[in-house]
Parts: sequence; C-alpha cells; structure tokens
Amino acid sequence: MKLWQKNKTKVTENVDRFTVGEDRLWDVRLAPYDVQASKAHATMLAKVGILTSDEAQQLCDELDTIMTLVTQDDFVIETDFEDIHSKIEFLLTEALGDVGKKIHTARSRNDQVLTAMQLFLKDEISEIKELTKELFGTWLALAEKYQKDLLPGYTHLQVAMPSSFGLWFSAYAESLVDDVIQLNAAYAVCDQNPLGSAAGYGSSFPIDREHTTAALSFATLKYNAVAAQMGRGKTERITANAMGSLAATLGRFSMDVCLYMSQNFDFLSFPDHLTTGSSIMPHKKNPDIFELIRGKCALIQGLGNDFALLGQNLPSGYHREMQLFKGKMITGIDSLKDCLEMLNSAIKEVRVRENIMEDAKYTYAFTVDALNDLVQQGVPFRDAYKQVGLQVEAGTFTAPDKVNHTHSGSIGNLALDKIQEKFDTYWQSK
Repeated sequence: MKLWQKNKTKVTENVDRFTVGEDRLWDVRLAPYDVQASKAHATMLAKVGILTSDEAQQLCDELDTIMTLVTQDDFVIETDFEDIHSKIEFLLTEALGDVGKKIHTARSRNDQVLTAMQLFLKDEISEIKELTKELFGTWLALAEKYQKDLLPGYTHLQVAMPSSFGLWFSAYAESLVDDVIQLNAAYAVCDQNPLGSAAGYGSSFPIDREHTTAALSFATLKYNAVAAQMGRGKTERITANAMGSLAATLGRFSMDVCLYMSQNFDFLSFPDHLTTGSSIMPHKKNPDIFELIRGKCALIQGLGNDFALLGQNLPSGYHREMQLFKGKMITGIDSLKDCLEMLNSAIKEVRVRENIMEDAKYTYAFTVDALNDLVQQGVPFRDAYKQVGLQVEAGTFTAPDKVNHTHSGSIGNLALDKIQEKFDTYWQSK
C-alpha cells in the first residue's frame, strides 16, 4: 500500500507509472540521507516525550541496519513501494511492529524529501568543490610551468596582443574563484533545516526542531514552515545556477582547447589516447573529450532555467510537479562531476607548442608594445598610435625585441601566489 492509502483500493498501473515516474531510481541516491534524518527525528520524538527512550533506541538500531542495506550497490526500491520513505517505513514496521509505525509521527513526506535532498546537496556541493580545487591546482601548476611561453591573444577572433600560456591557464584558475563563491552561496541555502515543517504548515506536536538541526549538522533552521516548503525547487534552482557558473568556465576553456588544437591555430596537442579519429580521414585527431565537455556543460547551464520554468507561477504549498526537480538535479550533478574529473585528467597531458609568436603572422600582436615604448620616450599617446598605425599600413612595422609587462596579472607578473591565496580563502569558507 501507498503511505497515503486509507484502504486496499489501488491506483491503476498507468497512473502509478505516470505519477511515480523514475522516483524510485532517484530515491536510491537519497536513501542514506532519509535514514540519517529518520534517526534524528526518532531521537527528537523521544526527547519531547512522544516516544519512549527504548522505542527511539529500537528505531535507531534498526535504522543503522537499514543504512547498511541502502548503501549497498544492489539496493533497489521495488514497485510495491512508491518511494524510499514508504520502503524504510515498511522495513521498520516489519522488524519492530507497532514501534516502526510510529516513525512518521509529526512529519510528512514533504519535509522528509526536503531534508534528504538538502543533506544530499550539501555533500554533493562539497564534493564538487573538492574536484574544483583539484582542477584549480592543475591549471595553476600549468600556468607556472608555461608562464614564459607566449601565444597570441585575440579580440573579435583577430590577433590582438601578446598573451602567454601562463596567463591563459591562470585566467581560468582565477575564474574558478568566482564559481566557488557561488557554490558557497548555494551551500548556505541548502544548510537550513526544513525537517519539522511537515506538509508545509508545521505540526500540533510539541516537536524540537532545534534538536534535529543540531543532530543533522545544519547551520540553522528554516523557521517558517511555509518558507521551508517553498524552498523546494528554489534550493535546486540556486544550486543549479551555481553549477551553471562552474560549467560555463569548463565549457569556455574546452572551446579554447578545441580552437587551439585545430591546424589553423596549432598551439597545443594531446597524446593519441586522448583524441579520436575519423572513419574515412586517416589524419584526424579529434578533441572529442573537450567537445563533449563543452556540450554537457551547456546542458548543465540550462538546468537553472529549467527549474525556473518548472517552478514559475506555483502558489505556496506543495505541488506534485515538484518531484520533477529530483532527477534533473541528480543527473546534472553527476554530469558536472564527470566533466570536472575528465577535464582535470586530460589537461595534465597537454603539449604546448613553443615559439609560436615567431611566426610572421603574429607580428602585429606587438603593435601596442611598440606604441607604449614610444609613449615612454615622451611621444604623446595619440601621436604614437598614429605613427605605429602608419607603419602597419606601409608594411614597415617591426616588432620590439622583447615585451616588458610588469603589473600584477600581466604576462610578466602572473601573481600566482595571490590567485592561490584568494582561492584558498573562498574555498575554505561556506
């Protein structure tokens, strides 16, 4: 029977298929968090006198057994059960009888799924941050290794000014700081305990929500019961937007790699085991890894918009379409983590081409440096600009022998230590 059924009348198979969807599959991922929240709920019920201490202990002991079960690879939620909540309650009742039936006192599946999802998101955001830290370290190490290797910088996809691999790698490393800031903000939103809000309007039982907040290591309560229920979908949207920011950084970098690997640029390459070939063109070495990261990250960036549309114009309270957030959220997280791991692994094997700027087609990348040299000799900027421009038009421009960029964040002063310090500061905060 479903938890909401009053008698043995069953919904038809097609209604069950349509309303439950793939929730059983996604609930397998949330199962450990539902067990964790159930233990906190049981101890709280004993604290306020709704359960005896012996009943709470029986529930907690059996929940420990269930935790072992739900964390096994072969754990499934059978079609006899609508979701993980009904499966856990069944297992408790099967083992403990009437004591098992008491676990649902003073709560609803609404606040159960809110709590499980937010605990899940806290762990997943922390894991995403760990993977981001690894990628940051890789990019910063590559920046230091290749800081003296120049490559042309572009604006409007036209050769613009001298850049370097060090500047390129460290640019993306520092961009991760912005993404971590947004992940921290999403974590803070998730770190508010919704348990005890029940169906969205609280409970007439004298529950102790501060107890479950501490037991589940939430930073604070979501005090208002309606606000807690309104957080469903909003929490996922905020998290998805933070993920989208990080995905945008990965996608943009991957686009650069695809350009730089092409024969027209030929700035970098990878070993054969990281590229794929063509079924008819023997010479091809395709950047499939980076193209797929670019595509997957584009889809991840769309999650926030999906969630905004799904939740738009919903009045306060619970609505069944809220369950549709679950699968998209979980698959989006898995995809982002996969992209982070693959990008970090692949980019460690990058091969950078040396002496790129010696090619004559990049000569005009040095016009600004030549102009600035004239200015430092006392020539007014606009006059220096005109002089160099006339040299370019006449075909007489000669690039300076060397470039001398010294300010923080330039090709001559990457400020890698400052970027590392900034990343560490935000990465450690929540």
